[in-house]
Amino acid sequence: MALDIPATLARFADLNIVVIGDIMLDHYIMGDATRISPEAPVPVVSVARDRYVPGGAANVGNNLVGLGVATTLVGSYCDDPESRLLDKVLEERGIRLSPLGKQAGATTIVKTRVVVQRQQLCRIDREAKPAAYALDQHLQSAEFQALIDSADAILFSDYAKGAVNDTLLETVRRAVDQSSARPLLVLDPKPKRQLNLTGLSLMTPNKMEALQLAGFDSSPDAAFDDQAVCDAIFQRYAPERLVVTLGAEGMLLGEAGRIIGRMTTEAREVFDVSGAGDTVVAVLTAALAAGESLENAAALANKAAGIVVGHVGTAPISAAELKLS
Repeated sequence: MALDIPATLARFADLNIVVIGDIMLDHYIMGDATRISPEAPVPVVSVARDRYVPGGAANVGNNLVGLGVATTLVGSYCDDPESRLLDKVLEERGIRLSPLGKQAGATTIVKTRVVVQRQQLCRIDREAKPAAYALDQHLQSAEFQALIDSADAILFSDYAKGAVNDTLLETVRRAVDQSSARPLLVLDPKPKRQLNLTGLSLMTPNKMEALQLAGFDSSPDAAFDDQAVCDAIFQRYAPERLVVTLGAEGMLLGEAGRIIGRMTTEAREVFDVSGAGDTVVAVLTAALAAGESLENAAALANKAAGIVVGHVGTAPISAAELKLS
């Protein structure tokens, strides 16, 4: 059946999706640089404004609410000034931050990017060690089971900061088994962490991550054999569906252990690819949860990615933009 974008977007309003992963606050310092510092051979940036937006797993949630999907965010955070700022940013966008992830000892992850004339000059990261972000202590509760029971999909957003680990994955799999709702389980993986990734409804690795998952050479100039890579991932992890994002080469789709084919990119003018992967996994998850086929879900995600790479900085997709695409 052909993709009917308005009809699909209308069904998004009935969805409830839970995003679990590494919550971040993205901070943009926007300005101009017209001279070199006398102290060192570096540009002097004259700051015009500061911009704060959801990052990491929070950006996935930001994309979902932009599509009209009711979204709950679960991730580790603490009571520091940055988390209070993040909470304000999330509240402004209508994203519910679950209190289950609040804990002492975790510094709120902040990525600060200095942007001069639409070009990123540098990035400054502020975070604790991965163990500080584990959610294990919050998982054995009636509140957590209730979250699973209410969800049409559980989306794991793994940025390798510590929130997503084997304990979390196994606990959610058990909770889903006990739930009558049987939500989709979706993961955007980080293969270097070598987690147990079985039992998923959808995996969305990029090209390098797919090679790593397959156990192949993942160096920049490594060959990418569609059939061999997909066969290896299906044999190792048995996901129901697989979408490999290939950047300018589009997407590779697989389902039920077989390749469906490639889909060419719809990118227009590319200013910034920050957050494009978050947009893709958010749109794919919402579309599949709304009953679309993998091909239609990928087509919608492809359109969304083509739009967001034309934005400067981390920016979500919106239903209005997709309707006009």
